[in-house]
Amino acid sequence: MKSMIRWAATLGLAGSAVIGSSVIGNMRVLALPQEQIVQKLGPVPVFTITDNKGAPLVAAVPNQPKQSGIAGVFISRQDAQAFVEQLKKKDPNLAKNVRVVPVSLGEVYKLDQANQNNPNALDFAYVPQKQQVNAAMTLLQQSGQKVQQFNGTPLFVAKAGNKEKGYLTVNQSNQQVIPFFFNKDELQAMLERFKKQKPDLASTVEIQVVNLEGVLQALQTRNDQALNQIVLVPPRESLEFVRSLEPAAPAQNQRPQPAKAQQSPRR
Repeated sequence: MKSMIRWAATLGLAGSAVIGSSVIGNMRVLALPQEQIVQKLGPVPVFTITDNKGAPLVAAVPNQPKQSGIAGVFISRQDAQAFVEQLKKKDPNLAKNVRVVPVSLGEVYKLDQANQNNPNALDFAYVPQKQQVNAAMTLLQQSGQKVQQFNGTPLFVAKAGNKEKGYLTVNQSNQQVIPFFFNKDELQAMLERFKKQKPDLASTVEIQVVNLEGVLQALQTRNDQALNQIVLVPPRESLEFVRSLEPAAPAQNQRPQPAKAQQSPRR
């Protein structure tokens, strides 16, 4: 838990990232080492429901008696808390012994990978925010796709460019990274700043949506510099909650001021 809080505080993208004016090319097609994937996912807080002993609340899987069950992994703490409130009405005796617990997405991924060859192991199901699923559906429909539902947990990423569009990057710790947002509105706010910095590219900006599960698969199976640059940006409310659990830092340890944005585009 302490390491997750530290990583989340270090991430700082939601509050202090500076828009870089560089645009990198499309991601091309050997997997990242598991340790590197775990480290990449580590700053992302997600939320589970556990009993008073810390064991996850498990739902049985119909017609699959060999499987231990499925534990929900909520992207939003508010959604997890709402689930508990519903549980209080349906099963008060069970609900009085459960609570919402933050956990690192990296730890969930690591445990899930360790259980891959165990048919009786606990499985995990990501529970996205309904509002973000609706936003993903709208984006796909606006692009002309005839979709009735969005499968998986949506992630939003921006591209721009007058000729060949590339993924927009931000400057984090003096490195250019590609932010994939769990919250579309937070990406939109970033884009408004970018458009002011680069008005000549404003009309070329577009938001694309992928799913978390597909990104995880790509990290496991493909070796590409662009994949190394991906940073998952948790919802602001998740970061703020995790930071609220961290002791107040001395003034000299407050996060530094944002760096100045670069001015020349890089293809």
